[in-house]
Amino acid sequence: MLLHQTLSITDARSKIFALAEKVQRPGTFFTLTEKGRAKAVVMSAEEFESWRETLEIRRAFPNLREDAALARRDYKKGNYITLEDLLAKEGFVLAKGVHKNYAVPNNNTKKSSKRYCKN
Repeated sequence: MLLHQTLSITDARSKIFALAEKVQRPGTFFTLTEKGRAKAVVMSAEEFESWRETLEIRRAFPNLREDAALARRDYKKGNYITLEDLLAKEGFVLAKGVHKNYAVPNNNTKKSSKRYCKN
């Protein structure tokens, strides 16, 4: 749930410590105005970092939903190899007793998609 309030920069100046405390609640932010026009937003540093990370991911993977759907289809078709097999293929040796089932795209088959991540 987003809690959004608008107040003037002048009002915010006199309440800055209280605002800094209030924005620590998730989804809480303030729009600061000057002469009735929005000039800045105050939010927690944690919330800001979360937004920034989301934007970076969206830039790096603009087709993330389609890529994930394609990966799911490949997985359902059995078009993948296990992490253990991939590591063995690359020359890594697993310690005895370490066996987990991780699936990774098998880019060596003809029916596999090449769109798992964009460089």
